[in-house]
Amino acid sequence: MAGAHHSILLRSLNKVPEVTFVFWIIKVLSTTVGETGADYLAVNAGLGTLVTDLITGALLVAALFMQVRSHKYVPWIYWLTVVLVSIVGTQITDALTDGAGVSLYASTTAFSALLAAVFWCWYRSEGTLSINAIDTRRREAFYWAAILCTFALGTAAGDLATEALGWGFSVGVSIFGGMIGVTAIAACFGMNRVLAFWIAYILTRPLGASLGDLLSQQRKYGGMGFGTIYTSVLFLLVIVGLVAYLSARKPQARESQTI
Repeated sequence: MAGAHHSILLRSLNKVPEVTFVFWIIKVLSTTVGETGADYLAVNAGLGTLVTDLITGALLVAALFMQVRSHKYVPWIYWLTVVLVSIVGTQITDALTDGAGVSLYASTTAFSALLAAVFWCWYRSEGTLSINAIDTRRREAFYWAAILCTFALGTAAGDLATEALGWGFSVGVSIFGGMIGVTAIAACFGMNRVLAFWIAYILTRPLGASLGDLLSQQRKYGGMGFGTIYTSVLFLLVIVGLVAYLSARKPQARESQTI
């Protein structure tokens, strides 16, 4: 009984969700919304880059405030924060590439170094990178800093692959999806689960971006022509449905993972 009580207490303290199949589905959908949503607001809605940045930045600050203030994992707050981080991460990379003229090679390298620095500081401070132990303000700060870096890095790496290297959207989906599959198989055969998680988390960003572009971009650019608004709305509806499902189900016991 004491062990069961301890497990329930750990679940209630942890501020992030279980890593399940549904988790990864929502993660990919949220990254796709980040790609198509940012494009829609800046271009189709006519807000422009600056106004879009200000609006989404303010919304992200509000969502992070709610997330940090909450004493437990609340699905709708957590995933709202992830969607907004996805949009802001996309905008950061786009601002460097389109606004400042920074090459995708340079931005990919810089965000890789920045993410490595966050992980180094996190591990040096806490002795773990496990997401099963996001139970203090400091760990949560490291967690969200890492998440923002993964979105910015994934955007840069995805654009580098599909645009600068000329892979195209469909090839990008296949390659990044395949890399995630290889990571999952490696985890089944002994790869450190925390390391596998963060590799997959990074790769889902370019996968989602490539998928979003494949669905939304015009056919002459290699897309399927569904447009950013329909793609964004469809994926947001699916996210809302899955988050509602997560909110209704009872939490399961988590495996202990350390690195």
